[in-house]
Amino acid sequence: MDLFSFNQEESVKKDSPLARRMTPRSLDEFVGQAHLVGENKPLRRIIEEDLLSSLIFYGPPGTGKTALARIIAATTRAQFVRVNAVTAGVKDLRSVMEDAVKLKGGWGRRTILFIDEIHRFNKAQQDALLPAVEEGLVYLIGATTENPFFSINPPLLSRSLLFTFESLSPEEIKEILSRALNDEERGLGKYKVKLEEEALEYLAQISEGDARIALNALDLTVTGLSGADESSSSLPGTVTLKQVRETICRRSLKYDPAGDYHYDIISAFIKSVRGSDPDAALYWLARMLEAGEDPLFIARRLVISASEDVGNADPQALCLAVAAAQAVLQIGLPEGRIPLAQATAYLASAPKSNAAYLALEEAISEVRNATTKKVPPHLRDASYKGASKMGHCKGYLYPHDFPGHFVSQNYLPGGMEGKHFYHPSEQGLEKEIKQRLSFWRSLKGQERE
Repeated sequence: MDLFSFNQEESVKKDSPLARRMTPRSLDEFVGQAHLVGENKPLRRIIEEDLLSSLIFYGPPGTGKTALARIIAATTRAQFVRVNAVTAGVKDLRSVMEDAVKLKGGWGRRTILFIDEIHRFNKAQQDALLPAVEEGLVYLIGATTENPFFSINPPLLSRSLLFTFESLSPEEIKEILSRALNDEERGLGKYKVKLEEEALEYLAQISEGDARIALNALDLTVTGLSGADESSSSLPGTVTLKQVRETICRRSLKYDPAGDYHYDIISAFIKSVRGSDPDAALYWLARMLEAGEDPLFIARRLVISASEDVGNADPQALCLAVAAAQAVLQIGLPEGRIPLAQATAYLASAPKSNAAYLALEEAISEVRNATTKKVPPHLRDASYKGASKMGHCKGYLYPHDFPGHFVSQNYLPGGMEGKHFYHPSEQGLEKEIKQRLSFWRSLKGQERE
């Protein structure tokens, strides 16, 4: 467990990672999240006016959640206790509460309890926080990369102010990197090096809005080139893009197979297919494959999209999606990415219709909201002995005995004659289906849209 009292003045160890050494000490040093801590923004007012309350910080890693919690503690002069939800339990929380009672009663000093990765606390652990939060015994600051509406108990969430952090922009990342390069006390200023603009841009891009990744990459590059001796003459005055690339062999894509990135990226993938943009769909497919997503999960979503989004506008889409899923199951990766790409490109380029899906939803609504209706006698099963005596199948007209293999006949329960659920679109093959249905409905005298 990582439990400690915070002291803004305590020196960070010399061998601490660069990202830790460069932690901002005030709002003036804080970079990013202007929508929260910019002039007259809500979180800045809470900090500057000391309007302390329990807070939930939700956003991607490396965007300043922990750093801002430290700044709040330093600004309010409150006791800062940090708990890592991975290792802490209810017993640890109770110990913090006991200390908070003593501190408040003896010194009148408030306690900020910062819980990193609060989404990892189970329901019992989160419930244990409620009494202390309600009574104002501690001010909770919970940091999470998971959607708090799914990962945090509603009673705890309702007693906290929720602030959403955004990934840092490339320009913000470059500002952080430049500060680290020039800071001789905490950063890399002692090495007296600069980065080519292309190298700086590269680091800003590969970090994907995560300041920690960017600083660690910068630290690895500069210290790797300098070796053990900080004054080594082998360290160049300017670090080039080539040197950065050689030091950082392969970028780490930001992706959590069980978290928000997993759902956000698959959402972007399916919406790109639905939106008929094969280029975007293939980009998101590549992102998932490179990050290690389960290819069968992708295949299943393509099968769903083939029916939901393409439907009868191109029935071949479902055949291809199912074939791609079967191919992935049989051959696995890396070759399985090829049929996935084929299915993705086909579905994204196909004409679209969700008419069949909408028809089912409307029919389900009818079933749920209307009284249960009996099967008309002429449609009932007559395959067993005695069924005909009960009138089953009496009056049924066999369509294949009639011209065009069609005969006007009611197939819905009584009182629902002429009810239409399926409204084909004008897209692809469904345009032909619409014309055919229109003709048949006209023969029934039920033509309507």
